[in-house]
Amino acid sequence: MIMVYIFLAEGFEAIETITPLDMLIRAGIEVNTISISDEFLVKSSQGIPVQADDLFENTDFSDAEMLILPGGQPGSTNLGKHKGLETLLREAFAKNLPVGAICAAPTVLGKHGLLQGRKATCYPGCEGLLKGADCKESFVEKDGNLITACGPAAAVEFAKAIISLLRGDEVTASVCDKMMFGRA
Repeated sequence: MIMVYIFLAEGFEAIETITPLDMLIRAGIEVNTISISDEFLVKSSQGIPVQADDLFENTDFSDAEMLILPGGQPGSTNLGKHKGLETLLREAFAKNLPVGAICAAPTVLGKHGLLQGRKATCYPGCEGLLKGADCKESFVEKDGNLITACGPAAAVEFAKAIISLLRGDEVTASVCDKMMFGRA
């Protein structure tokens, strides 16, 4: 089974976390939420408490097939300060492991110099922090195994792009059909 890790920092954006989490599980992808603090309970930027599956310091990421960074503030700033996550992200990029980041979270990748020459999008106003990136004003941007998205409204499209990358277009279409996308 495909293993994906979503990282939770105090002040994460709830929609950008829960939407991909839900849709990936529907696609048959195993997802673990990881708190980067020493607490399992992490509050979103809206004050919504979410119980992480595990703590960063207790987790062996050797089975990781994708890493996902939700945005939000101060969540993205907190992700960017975590040295263990920085090391893990550097290793993921070196191995060409898929990485997803949404809203302000692509700034974490920019801070660590991981976007050099890569197409990326982010929350408007954060572009200057995507060091080395070819910034786009798109809803979702895919560059190889890197998927970025611009904010909460892009959470569904972000999740669809991740499912498509990991499971293919047929599974993505099936998940969307069962969730009633396409009906208006």
